[in-house]
Amino acid sequence: MRQHLIGITAHGHLPFDVPVVSEIATNLWQGGCRDGLVLPKFVSHLVSLYPWEQYDIRHSIDSEMYVRMYDSAEQGFEQVDVLAAWVNVCRETGPVLVHCQVGLNRSSLVAARAMVLAGEADPAGAVALLRARRSPACLCNPAFETWLLHDAPPPGAAVSASDAGDAE
Repeated sequence: MRQHLIGITAHGHLPFDVPVVSEIATNLWQGGCRDGLVLPKFVSHLVSLYPWEQYDIRHSIDSEMYVRMYDSAEQGFEQVDVLAAWVNVCRETGPVLVHCQVGLNRSSLVAARAMVLAGEADPAGAVALLRARRSPACLCNPAFETWLLHDAPPPGAAVSASDAGDAE
């Protein structure tokens, strides 16, 4: 049985019907979460941007990180590069799932920035890839899309993954 998350976004009132998780790039998965969902067995690393609901983890994973992020225009961006750098470190050893509530904004922001920092895409290309592989509603929060496309620091100025412990 395929599990999907279905609804209408708070930003732009866009309808969505997405699988719980989607493969975005090599070892980079993105998705949503509901209490009681079992973490897919292939996931080696979990980055949760929505710790209010959690996966039931029934297998050994190499790392898990829980960070509170909000899908709002007031959400700061200070931790995005640290999280994206950490995602890229984890991708070197296995599949990473970056999730938020539905897998459209917070996780899209971190996944897109990870691809930019890894040199896999420019910001516009990362947005296009997310929308093609996950949902056209990805990054419907205009503050998140604007930061990624216009306000994010150049990749060379990014914070290192060694600072990931400070992300919470």
